[in-house]
Amino acid sequence: MQQILQMNFPARLVFGNHTIAQMVDELVHLKSSRVAIVTIPALQYSIHPMLNQLSAAGIEVLLDEGISTEPYFTDLDRLVDYFTPFGPDTVLGIGGGSVLDIAKLLAALLDNEQTVHEVVGNGLLKKRTKKLICAPATSGTGSEVSPNAILIDDADGQKKGIISPFLLPDLVLVDPVLTSSVPSSVTAATGLDALTHCIEAYTNKFSNPFTDVFALEGIRLIAANLLDAVTDGNNLEAREKLSMGSMYGGFCLGPVNTAAVHALAYPLGTMFHVAHGLSNAVLLPHVMEFNIPAAVEKYAAVAGALGVALDADLHAMALKGIVRIREIMQACNVPENLRSMGVTQSDIPIMAQEAMKIQRLLKNNPRTVVLEDAINIYEKTC
Repeated sequence: MQQILQMNFPARLVFGNHTIAQMVDELVHLKSSRVAIVTIPALQYSIHPMLNQLSAAGIEVLLDEGISTEPYFTDLDRLVDYFTPFGPDTVLGIGGGSVLDIAKLLAALLDNEQTVHEVVGNGLLKKRTKKLICAPATSGTGSEVSPNAILIDDADGQKKGIISPFLLPDLVLVDPVLTSSVPSSVTAATGLDALTHCIEAYTNKFSNPFTDVFALEGIRLIAANLLDAVTDGNNLEAREKLSMGSMYGGFCLGPVNTAAVHALAYPLGTMFHVAHGLSNAVLLPHVMEFNIPAAVEKYAAVAGALGVALDADLHAMALKGIVRIREIMQACNVPENLRSMGVTQSDIPIMAQEAMKIQRLLKNNPRTVVLEDAINIYEKTC
């Protein structure tokens, strides 16, 4: 490990089934009086009882349920305009990664002289004056424990990353029960997204022994439990393990971040509106195959965490890891090619050019990716 390791964690983390029930007590403890809640309609059954309890506790609430897809800069602007007259002292995000990302940025940019354009990048956000609580409702992004947030810039259609310790919540409540209503297809896609976070963190050019522990255990937990959660959404043991694995992947995103899978997946989201997790899933085995020559020992260890038996031939073991990924995808009924997402061969050159712009992630990849490599990976995926 040659680089300096810096880890930033949320101020407080609570993990366990039904922990969402203690949200009101937590808000009282934080001395919150006016709470901006960003969530989705599908979670009404979980949060409406809480809204009544907040009212009884004398805490005022303003709710928004308008983030249904990956958010844009204009979505954030809308929320800032919507919540500013309310004057919240606390922002609470309950939902998937998109909801949590925008809740984190909302908390940071309310009563802030900086605009979202001024904070894009690493370490440019100067402050956050609002208290922030995050409660994930999917096992995917790990956003609840990461200092990262991703939004799409309306001006150029590019996904932009904001990385700052000010985006880490004051409180994280991870309640696996919240994920039990997630449809099987979304469970599969978000679970494979979390798996990709862990694999890309562990095989990353800037990996380190500390985050490797989280990444490998995250791979093991997700690989062993994803199919059970997809098959039976009410399997709380599987949901717990997925939530933990996703959170472990989130721990890796600040100090290590992702790499070529995510960079190549971005154009699928911006050009074809493919869900983020599904974009990563379809590309993951192909990028792994591309990377193995540059990090065979790492990918052999990934295979072991995926459940592959030990093999003295590390290259063979690493390749078996790819086979295992494909088996998981097939069992979860996840599409395995870009054609099923509307991508044609003629789309590949522009996709590759767009992916090459994501150097903030490509620089992390264990093997250098040039334009021709990106084209070849897309062609194999198509």
